[in-house]
Amino acid sequence: MVLKTFGWSFGITALGLVAAWFYGGWEAFGIVAILCVLEISLSFDNAVVNAGILQKMNAFWQKIFLTIGVLIAVFGMRLVFPVVIVAISAKVGPIEAVDLALSDKDQYQQLVTDAHPAIAAFGGMFLLMIFLDFIFEDRDIKWLGWLERPLAKLGKIDMLSVCISLIVLMVSAMTFATQAHQHGGTHVDKAATVLLAGVGGLITYLIVGGLSGYFEGKLEEEEEREHELEEEAKKTGKKAPAIVLAGKAAFFMFLYLEVLDASFSFDGVIGAFAVTNDIVLMALGLGVGAMYVRSLTVYLVRQGTLDDYVYLEHGAHYAIGALALILMVSIQYQIPEVVTGGIGVALIALSFWSSVRRNRALARNGDPGSGDKAEVPSGV
Repeated sequence: MVLKTFGWSFGITALGLVAAWFYGGWEAFGIVAILCVLEISLSFDNAVVNAGILQKMNAFWQKIFLTIGVLIAVFGMRLVFPVVIVAISAKVGPIEAVDLALSDKDQYQQLVTDAHPAIAAFGGMFLLMIFLDFIFEDRDIKWLGWLERPLAKLGKIDMLSVCISLIVLMVSAMTFATQAHQHGGTHVDKAATVLLAGVGGLITYLIVGGLSGYFEGKLEEEEEREHELEEEAKKTGKKAPAIVLAGKAAFFMFLYLEVLDASFSFDGVIGAFAVTNDIVLMALGLGVGAMYVRSLTVYLVRQGTLDDYVYLEHGAHYAIGALALILMVSIQYQIPEVVTGGIGVALIALSFWSSVRRNRALARNGDPGSGDKAEVPSGV
C-alpha cells in the first residue's frame, strides 16, 4: 500500500536529487534535500485538509489529482509562479524574468521579496476564510468544545466570516501603511496593493468554494435520485440511469483543491528564498516536496485515517488559521520558516494525540462514540 501510493514520490525524489547533483554537485544536492523537508513540513496540514475533500471524489479524480494536479502544483506554483511574480513586479516579460532568475539571482530574490505583501494578503485571506468557515460551522464532533460551541452559535450570523476577514485585511493594510510611513516608504501604494490582493483572495475563495459547494450539492441530489431509481428498477426489472453530474462536481472540487494548494504553497515558495535564490534548485526541491504532499493526501484517504482520527481535520484547520494570520503579519514583519512549519506540525500532532486518546477511551468503554461525547477524552 505504501509503495503503491508513494512510489511516484520515491522515484521523483531520486531523479530530483540526481539532477541536483549533476547541476551543482553535493552542495546543490543538500539544498534540494533541505527544500524537500521544508515543503513537506510546511504543507503537512495541506495534505490533511486535502484528504477531507479528496475522499469525496472517486478513484479517477484521485488519479487526476496525483497526475495533472501535480503538474499544476510543481510547474505552476513552484516554477512558473515565482517567475510571474518577478515579471509583474519588474514590469518585464516572462522570458526576461527567467533570464533574470538565472543570471542575477540577488535581484530576482529582491523582486520576489518586494512582491511578498501582495502574495501574503491574497493567500492569507483565502486561508483565513477556510478557517473561519470551518470553526463557525456546528459540528457533531468537537475537539476544543469550550471554544467551538460558542463559535458555532456565532456562526449563525450571516456573512460573519467575510466581515471578520475584511476587518483583518483592513487592519493589516492600515498597519502596513503606518509602519511604511514611519520609515518613509511608499505607504499608500503598498497599502492599496495589500487591500487589492486581499480582496482578490477573498473573491477567489467565494467563487471557487461556491461553485464547488453548488455542484457537490447537485451531486448529492443526483445520488439520492439514483438510489430511488435503483430501488424502483429492482421492482420493475429496468436498468437505472447513471449519475450525470458527478464529473462537474468532481471537477470543481478539483479546482478548489488546486487553489487551496496554491495558497498553502505561498509560504513554501517565499521560505525557499531563505535557503537559496537559485530557481532551478528551488523548483527541484519544492517540486519533490509537493509530490509527497500529494501522495500523503491520497494515503490518508485510502487508509481512512480521517475517519479513525477524528480530530485531525480540526487540527489541520487550526493550522490553516495560524498560517493565515502569520501570512498577514508577515506583510510587515519577517516570520522564521521554522515558526510557520512548527506551529502547523504541533497543532496536527496534538490533534492526532487527542484522537488516539479518544479512541482508547471509547474502546475501554465499549462505546463507538460520536458527537459531543467524543470530545470528552480528547484531553485538550
